Amino acid sequence: MLAFSPALLFLLLFCFGVLRDRRRFGNAVHLGLAVAFGLSATVGTLGRSHPVWGAVAGLALLVLPALGTLVLAGFLIANGVTMVRKEGRRPANLLSLLAGLGIIGVIVLLVTAVVLHTVGLLVSAAVTVGVVGYVSSLFLCFVGYAFLYGRWPVRRRADYVVVLGSGLIGGSKVPPLLASRLERGRAVYERLVARGSTPLLITSGGQGPDEKLPESHAMADYLVERGFPADRIVREDRSRTTEENLRFSRALMAEAKPDYRCVVVTNNYHAFRAALMARKTGLNGQVVGSPTAAYFWPSATIREFAAVFLAHKVVNLGVCLLLVLGGALIWWAR
Repeated sequence: MLAFSPALLFLLLFCFGVLRDRRRFGNAVHLGLAVAFGLSATVGTLGRSHPVWGAVAGLALLVLPALGTLVLAGFLIANGVTMVRKEGRRPANLLSLLAGLGIIGVIVLLVTAVVLHTVGLLVSAAVTVGVVGYVSSLFLCFVGYAFLYGRWPVRRRADYVVVLGSGLIGGSKVPPLLASRLERGRAVYERLVARGSTPLLITSGGQGPDEKLPESHAMADYLVERGFPADRIVREDRSRTTEENLRFSRALMAEAKPDYRCVVVTNNYHAFRAALMARKTGLNGQVVGSPTAAYFWPSATIREFAAVFLAHKVVNLGVCLLLVLGGALIWWAR
């Protein structure tokens, strides 16, 4: 039982963190560590009581991630090609392709280091694996908890539903991505009304340099044209970024009702990072996601993780730098 103590400790920290505030990246890390220590303890315990099955489980923990990495690289490259074909060659659309090629590059470096067996290549490979392993573990924590966060039930009562903007087509038309958010916002609004609430719906988005009107106005017009009551819509038309969406919407809600509660609607791939920003801005609300095309997910998820990673850049880049310095020290002392 002692072997499971670290897993139980991190599981308790995870549960406490969720009860305190679901919108914390620390919850994702605690959950990931609980799973990792739990698997390790399970394999160790199984190996002591049933050596054969323990060996099989240990081998599976080594082989499956290796095979999974190869499959993931191929999937990301294929998805990257699809993204470029459907969405164009913008840098954001190349993320899954670059990630897949990066995985292949690391594998080639490892194989080359083992075959040539030179100190410089071995140290470089070890440092690369350390950095990639650290970033990958955080990415798995992010994806796992984001999946879990997206499945929390929508709160039963709320005073506002806030729909975040995402840009307009041709400067005035609501694109499918934004329409998905608006339809989910309408569904959340109707569910709250059915439960006895009387919420207002805030469309949040300012006017970009290439747009003919503020996003919030186009969003409101979209809803009204489809039968949504115009008197239940509030337009927040100053924001340019997600953080401003949340900050300015919070100001509107707090001014009208200081003890407000709200539900924020964005796309599902963006929900967890939006929740982290909601906590940062002091907004009292749960974030829910609307459906997104499957091919869009990988690049979008990588982009969201990169933003969260850099939001904690002092710690994360500090760990990566320590790994690099450790490799340099080994190289110097050889």
